[in-house]
Amino acid sequence: MLDRVLPSLVVLALIALLAACTVGPDYKTPDAPPVERFAHQPSPQDRPLATPTADAAFWRDLGDEHLTALIDQALGANHDIRIAMANYDRANALLGGARFDRYPTLGAQAQARTGRSSASQMPGAAREQRDGEQFDTRLTAVWELDFFGRVRRGIEAQRADTEALAHDLAAVQVAIVAELANAYFRMRGAQAQWAMARANADNQRETLGLIDTLLENGRGTAFDSDRSRAQLALTEARLPPLSAEAAVLAHRIAVLSGQTPAALAETLAKPRPQAIFPGAIDPGTPGELLRRRPDIAAAERRLHAATARIGVATADLFPRFTLGGLIGSQALSVGTLFGRDSEMRAVTLGIDGSFLDVGRVRARIAATDAQAAGAMANYERAVLRAMEETENALLRLATAHEERAALTRAAQSSERAVNVSRLQFEGGTIGVLDVLAAERTRLEADDLLAQSKAREATALVGLYKTLAGGWPQRVPTHKTRAHR
Repeated sequence: MLDRVLPSLVVLALIALLAACTVGPDYKTPDAPPVERFAHQPSPQDRPLATPTADAAFWRDLGDEHLTALIDQALGANHDIRIAMANYDRANALLGGARFDRYPTLGAQAQARTGRSSASQMPGAAREQRDGEQFDTRLTAVWELDFFGRVRRGIEAQRADTEALAHDLAAVQVAIVAELANAYFRMRGAQAQWAMARANADNQRETLGLIDTLLENGRGTAFDSDRSRAQLALTEARLPPLSAEAAVLAHRIAVLSGQTPAALAETLAKPRPQAIFPGAIDPGTPGELLRRRPDIAAAERRLHAATARIGVATADLFPRFTLGGLIGSQALSVGTLFGRDSEMRAVTLGIDGSFLDVGRVRARIAATDAQAAGAMANYERAVLRAMEETENALLRLATAHEERAALTRAAQSSERAVNVSRLQFEGGTIGVLDVLAAERTRLEADDLLAQSKAREATALVGLYKTLAGGWPQRVPTHKTRAHR
């Protein structure tokens, strides 16, 4: 008994030992860049800082239910997100299929045959004797013995590719929400510019009426009236382009949320106050940025996949062993098909000799080495680009905050100047040119302030986008998908 069991135990131990061997380099996560903080990182002593990771959806605190509803709609119905989701689902399905490579491949076959042999095949036999039937059923199994880790490295590469596509999905979510929020804030900015231009036009119309009244009473000249009328016409000329810009942005918002361009025209046409945002955001450290950015995570996962494929190619330097088995029944009649004498079985051990073609194998290894080098360069480029974008976004937000503060003071001062100039004009201490100049200054200040608020909003969105903080980075389940 022992002499029959012992060889089997030795074979099993040898298989287990060889199965632990995995050729190719083991992947190691690249080190973070040796930078402790960003150059334009705000100081906590200047003003309180908001942390992007503290709020998973920062726009909800703005109190704008329209924006919140639009973003929720986009996350479920945007076509780019749905495409990225489908790519992830496909990769996940392929990963499930790759995992089955670790197990035997099963097959089943059944065949019934009837025929007649030729007289030359069976000389001297009657025609009826040359007729015959044959029935065959079999179950087969083929198992690649993964002695050198080719299968395991392939699964490792597919898993890393799947994780990369999951991060791609998160990156698309970030990009779509950022684009929608940018379009929304720019639209509200255009609407605010329109409202301010309209208010200034109303004030200028009152000034024109006052000038015309004075002219009728023998004070002033037609020249003053024409100049005032021209300024009013120039202000009114600003209204159609601003209205068109707001409408175009509303079309973009609708498409980003998965709707037809005109679907939200009526809803978004109602103006709302421009939101006020925190003046400073704590970006954290560059190392934290690397952990948050989905594009960097995707590049890192693809580097992992490229490294694993070196192992897949290296395993081709060694023979590939397959273990096969067959069990079935073969008979000349249905009644004896599963009888004792109809049984057939076989066990095979196959060896693939393609490893002897060393030149081609080493060429494939060199190709995978080059692919991994390119993936490393792509990862490093993604890291540097992320740091550059963050530095730029921090700078833009800081300057936008300072610009808005200065323009707020300018708008307030210009409004007071217009009120004073009207009183002085009515009192006869200044001429109409001074009033018109004051009104032009207020129109310019109000317009620049509205633009500045929109730029500050988009700068904040840009910073949150570069930091990948405050964004719903998740892989939605099938139950939450609007199109399913």
